[in-house]
Amino acid sequence: MRKAGILMPISALPSPYGIGTLGAAAREFADFLAAGGQRCWQLLPVGPTSYGDSPYQSFSSFAGNPYFIDLDTLAQEGLLEPREYRNLNWGEDPAAVDYGLLYQNRYKVLRKACKRLLEQDRPDFHQFCTDQAFWLEDYALFMALKDAHKGTSWQAWPEGLRLRQPEALDKAREKHGERIGFWKGVQYLFFHQWENWKTYVNERGISVLGDLPIYVSGDSADVWANQDQFQMDDQGRPTEVAGCPPDGFSADGQLWGNPLFDWEKMEEDGYAWWLRRIQFQFRLYDTLRIDHFRGFESYYAIPYGEDTARNGRWRPGPGIRFFRRVNEVLGEKDIIAEDLGFLTPEVHALLRESGYPGMKILEFAFDRRDGGNDYLPHTYPTHCVVYTGTHDNDTIQGWMASAPPQDVDFAKAYLRLTEGEGYHWGMMRSAWASPADLAVMQFQDLLGLGSEARMNTPSTLGSNWKWRTLPGTYHEALAHKLYEDMRVYQRLNRN
Repeated sequence: MRKAGILMPISALPSPYGIGTLGAAAREFADFLAAGGQRCWQLLPVGPTSYGDSPYQSFSSFAGNPYFIDLDTLAQEGLLEPREYRNLNWGEDPAAVDYGLLYQNRYKVLRKACKRLLEQDRPDFHQFCTDQAFWLEDYALFMALKDAHKGTSWQAWPEGLRLRQPEALDKAREKHGERIGFWKGVQYLFFHQWENWKTYVNERGISVLGDLPIYVSGDSADVWANQDQFQMDDQGRPTEVAGCPPDGFSADGQLWGNPLFDWEKMEEDGYAWWLRRIQFQFRLYDTLRIDHFRGFESYYAIPYGEDTARNGRWRPGPGIRFFRRVNEVLGEKDIIAEDLGFLTPEVHALLRESGYPGMKILEFAFDRRDGGNDYLPHTYPTHCVVYTGTHDNDTIQGWMASAPPQDVDFAKAYLRLTEGEGYHWGMMRSAWASPADLAVMQFQDLLGLGSEARMNTPSTLGSNWKWRTLPGTYHEALAHKLYEDMRVYQRLNRN
């Protein structure tokens, strides 16, 4: 079935309170997608963000982002008074997230809501804590300890807590019981709103496509609570970390710094931690994109403490054994492989054997440095997902303005782009017309925005993950135009 979708992060939705939430604007966007004939809403990861505000560096693979909890909904449920949040400073620019202000103000408000929640002694809250204890207990304790240690990394905590000695953990649970209760309450509120929102989206014939980073943050409950599953020494320090080698785009490569999995150890118990992680993601999403798929075939390991990625080495990943185990335990799941980057014949073979669709990026097709012929639409198989660009790429208009002139000329000639209708619309039409089963566009490109609306520029800090759309941008006329193209290119959701 030919389908189409839009990539729109929750954070980028409009709201008066500094960041997009799971409230009215999220339901209105689902209505827009349905009116536009779309079948899919793709998100960025929705976990709680840490330093740098990247959704790909989260405190947990399981927890939800507290910032996405809708405050108006909490007021409707009697957990907040409007005066407690409406007059706070949530930022001067409605088109950008001010994460500093969010951190200062959001938790003050949520503490009031959670205090009332816990005083109500709701049975459904207690049931949530019981059902999610396999991750929630460690996460809530981890966050309580971060609060108590003024946000420092767990690797700087006293030895007893750092190495999870039972006596130290018991004392911490007793001492920080109130903080632990707060963090459990926050997660209950997130998942309560998430389930209501997802039901609303699915009822309109729209599936939710999530994004799972292959790696987890070093400063996370995942690593702290499962140190034996990672390449760590006996003091809780990584021995090697993740990244990408130098290439034509970066002479130093990319030093991500994430701890690496101990795949041999994980295989001993049938990849139990990974299976729990993937199974949990399918509670959140209908379809899952696995980021950095090539890392399952082989991964780039950089000695801990290096300043660049120059001195890394390739090491073998778990390969098809891992995905066979996923299918064996969880059954066939709707998974998309992010198969971008440095690909070898072995990676291509793993993708074929897994059976997952890979990704095609239309902006890559015209890069003369990379010889991107595999990304030209006439070469696509049906079993793939096409993007004009992802969150890591410039917008279409930004790319047209900044790419080498010969690349832009090639794109104009190949795609028959005209300035009259807007280069963005012509490039999106080429993606919709392609053989790919699923075509996903960034919402910024529907609006024809330039580089100012780019979500992320890899290997940079300070300006990423901030873009937001303004109220009124997803309107009836735009939905109608989108609907007509879905009809023409046979990607229509008739729900």
